[in-house]
Parts: sequence; C-alpha cells; structure tokens
Amino acid sequence: MTQPRTADRNGRTGSLSPSRGLRNLQLWSRILLAPYLVALLLVTLLPGAEAARVTGIVATVATWLGVFGVPYDIAYPIMEFLANIALFVPFGLLIAVAWPTVPRGRIVAAGFATSGAIELVQLMLPTRFSTLSDLIANTLGTVIGCAVAVLFAGYLRRRRRTLEP
Repeated sequence: MTQPRTADRNGRTGSLSPSRGLRNLQLWSRILLAPYLVALLLVTLLPGAEAARVTGIVATVATWLGVFGVPYDIAYPIMEFLANIALFVPFGLLIAVAWPTVPRGRIVAAGFATSGAIELVQLMLPTRFSTLSDLIANTLGTVIGCAVAVLFAGYLRRRRRTLEP
C-alpha cells in the first residue's frame, strides 16, 4: 500500500509518512546532544574563575535587578536557580526527541543522575560549590525539557492529522 500524497502550501506533492521527518529530527537531536554535553561539562566543571566568564550573566542580571529594588543577595540565588533550570532543559528535550520510545521517567532519572555526578565531582574541586538546589534545578530543567518534547510531539500529531485526507 502506498502512502497518501498531498500538496503542501507551495503546491509540491509528497508522502505524508512522518517517518522521514521524524528520523531527521531524531538524528539532529542526537547530533546536537554531543556538543551540548561537552558545553554542559565545561560550564559545570571548569574552575570557578573560568566558569565565571561563561556564567557571569547571572551576576550581571542580579545586579541589574537592583535597579528595580531587588537586593543582590535575593536576586542572585534566584537567577542562579533559574539558570540551572535553563541549563538542563536541552538535556530533557534532546534526549526525549532523539529517543522518543524511552520512558520520560528514565530521561528524568538520567538528568538527575547526570546532575548528581556533576555535583559529586564539584565536591572535589576547590573552586566549585556543590549544592542540593543545583540538583533540584537541574532535574526540574530535565522535566521541563521532556514536557516541551511531549507538547511538540502532540502538536506534530495534530498537524499531521489535519494534513491527512
């Protein structure tokens, strides 16, 4: 049985098979995962002074919030927590897209384990600080990344249904 054919908005016809587009998305997610993990390790394991060059934006934003009356001592930990969440969103997103059959709970567990390993290594580095809040924020980032992948997959399914004859 052949795949149904339809025209896109430019009048081109093609197969409605989602497998080709999905395979490309999975492939790109797997490819992007490697440089992301390298960057993650560099940001989290570089000596404190070197990492500050990359993560200095947290202090800059915390200082800037002082203009709006938010004390630096309050703004900095909040911004650092949010930055740690943002740091792990790609972890959950890329893995969930790259391997869509892996249960989301396992992806979250992998994010937790990765964050835990980073925090354990940071315990041994004299210029780094290991905190429970980092572990929580990183795991939350993984959850958010998985949720984005689930929402995106739902969007693609709905879109595909509207294209089917």
